[in-house]
Amino acid sequence: MKLNFSIEPTPEKTSKAMGKELHISRKHAHEIATAIKGMKLEIAQKFLENVAALKQAVPYKRFTRNIPHRKGMCTGRYPQKAAKEFLKVLKNAQSNATYKGLDPITMRITHIETKKGHTYMGQYPRAQGRATPKRGETVTVEMITEVQ
Repeated sequence: MKLNFSIEPTPEKTSKAMGKELHISRKHAHEIATAIKGMKLEIAQKFLENVAALKQAVPYKRFTRNIPHRKGMCTGRYPQKAAKEFLKVLKNAQSNATYKGLDPITMRITHIETKKGHTYMGQYPRAQGRATPKRGETVTVEMITEVQ
């Protein structure tokens, strides 16, 4: 199944990257996407590396139930697995910009979106021969960067 980008920007000033069917939480992906939208690529890369190293928290704006406040900010968490996957997509966008002859230092994330991927099924074994269904979800991340 071919996935298309939700918007079509001008190809002369932009670079695109997409991470398909990533095995990360949809809620974590949404919060990271809202946190890094509008950032320069260099700053976003440092932010995601700090989140993966548990040095900086991602502010949670939508999914805040039972999430504690963090030092110097509102509610937040450290979604390491999702941050590492977003870092891969970000590096892909940087290399696409370099390939097109654009300068990745002056680029900014103008569009980032998370979409629901497919749900894969599994089973938890239970006592006395029974089983409980296990549903795993995937996320598709699309990122568009533009020269400012």
